[in-house]
Amino acid sequence: MNGSRAFGAGRESPGSSDIASIVDDVRERGDEAVREWALRLDEVEPRRAEADGGIPREALLALAEAVRRWHECQRPADIRLEMRSGVELERRWMPLDSVGIYVPRRLVSTLVMCAVPAQVAGVEQIVIVTPPDGSGAVAAAAELLGLSDVWALGGPHAIGWLAYVRRVAKIVGPGSVHVNEAKLLVSRDVAIDLPAGPSEVVVLAGAGADRRIAELELAAQAEHGPDTVCRLVEANGNLEAALAKVEAMAPEHLVLLGEEAEALAPRIRNAGSVFVGLSSAVAAGDYATGANHVLPTGGWARSVGGLGLEAFLKPLTVQHLTPAGLSALRPVVEALAEVERMPAHAESVRR
Repeated sequence: MNGSRAFGAGRESPGSSDIASIVDDVRERGDEAVREWALRLDEVEPRRAEADGGIPREALLALAEAVRRWHECQRPADIRLEMRSGVELERRWMPLDSVGIYVPRRLVSTLVMCAVPAQVAGVEQIVIVTPPDGSGAVAAAAELLGLSDVWALGGPHAIGWLAYVRRVAKIVGPGSVHVNEAKLLVSRDVAIDLPAGPSEVVVLAGAGADRRIAELELAAQAEHGPDTVCRLVEANGNLEAALAKVEAMAPEHLVLLGEEAEALAPRIRNAGSVFVGLSSAVAAGDYATGANHVLPTGGWARSVGGLGLEAFLKPLTVQHLTPAGLSALRPVVEALAEVERMPAHAESVRR
């Protein structure tokens, strides 16, 4: 579930070639540039978002609890191993110290998908940006989650602000083509999760597939905006060809319908999230199951998965060597240092 609507509510909307200029301007001039671009594109100054009613409290908290349960069980284990006598390695998972979350217009469920895993991971500073139109709903949802650092600021300049003014450790969250381009541009300076948006759904209809269910799924995803990719792939007696076509697309959401749905599910490699059978509605995954709906788009599902707890953690390796352990490794270091012409490396282990 990824927002794909235009971010600017004002008179102008930048073309693709302008995104780099916006990001560079924010990197060079900071808050002043952010203010100018916000006035130009959204016709309002950047401001803290104020909570503004209309939030279905019980539904949002139910989603938050489901997301919390699913992501808590994803925590990777710390490991410690004695490689040999006197040489011990340790790998610890540490929470990031800060995260910036981009929430598309009014998508309070996306706030939950990004903020709750960050909380589970133990991230101390969570900064949220969202387009001014609808920012009150996002702020109200954030308040229910115990978060208050919410800004009515959207578009590429919001991504630049997170990267170069607030200087968060990582930026997560879906967005429009413009927002994703800005994320990729700032990734030279700050980590990002993945390109997520515009939205995509592919329905693979095998023998006996319910055409009405396929149409419901396509219509639901189309609500995200005109850039949404909605495709129906019908097997028409050649399931292998249909499967190959779907795998090549590597869609954000893949719905499997028909008699072969359950058998096909284990064979899927390239998709952000797979929905198997008649009752597995994508909207249920968007709003209620607890699985994360921030997923790779644009073919990125060939190499990366959706947002998970590990996105808010980083591994730290710790190495413990005793004098005897270092002595045992010295011949290896000396031999490799000689080949690589690094004499100081060899000398450094002679202690």
